[in-house]
Amino acid sequence: MACLSLLIGSDFIDMPVRTLENNKISLKELTKNAETVLFFLRDASCVLTQAYIRDLIRSKELFHRAGVGVVEADKRKLDAMSATHSHQGVIAAAAAAAYASLEDILQRAADRGESPLLVVCDEISDPHNLGAIIRTAECAGAHGVIIPKRRSAGLTAVVAKTSAGAVSYLPVARVPNLTAALKRLKEEGLWVFGTAADGGTSLYQADLKGPAVLVIGSEGDGMGRLVQEGCDFLVSIPMGGRISSLNASAAAAVLLYEAVRQRR
Repeated sequence: MACLSLLIGSDFIDMPVRTLENNKISLKELTKNAETVLFFLRDASCVLTQAYIRDLIRSKELFHRAGVGVVEADKRKLDAMSATHSHQGVIAAAAAAAYASLEDILQRAADRGESPLLVVCDEISDPHNLGAIIRTAECAGAHGVIIPKRRSAGLTAVVAKTSAGAVSYLPVARVPNLTAALKRLKEEGLWVFGTAADGGTSLYQADLKGPAVLVIGSEGDGMGRLVQEGCDFLVSIPMGGRISSLNASAAAAVLLYEAVRQRR
């Protein structure tokens, strides 16, 4: 029996042909047309984050138009990923939690009657770091986390586990362009604070009491140039040891709890 393989969080599901028939999807196109996968997942309200497919040339553009990352995989790799080996040439990875929008995050702050406190993660590719940041943001009372669609970890099972369940309580938005998202937030009256080792403003001199966005760069390269140019302030964390920087999740925790201290 033909199946559509779907990896949701850490659970692997092979959806049988009859399920697809009930949704009026052509079974003959299952292995030939990536649109079948996208159509079914949209109909099932799944958030597709990445697709592992055997026929990259045929399907790459279709997935990219849908904002989904594509990885070419041969049969051996797909067999290793699949719990049943009935993958039919396509395995779709779905998010462990639904993504929110920027509007959802801003509305969350408005509903609480609080100045928005947001965290933007610029290309945080390590899922453990992203999960730790989401956990700390939720504990600190932040209103949401924003990540880019590409070159970033998504809401995977590892992220969900590392966040200790915070992905279920804190909205996470995934945007196609961080620079445009920061511009939109600035138009809404938020101030953008980027973290940089050579930042001109010490963390303890920064005013984080008002509506604020804290931008955390990747550990290897920090913030991208365009993202950095979109910041109103570049903030540095005072360092007293021989190591010149904290990891991304630790830096996020320091900034978040300085904001919490100032707001109380």
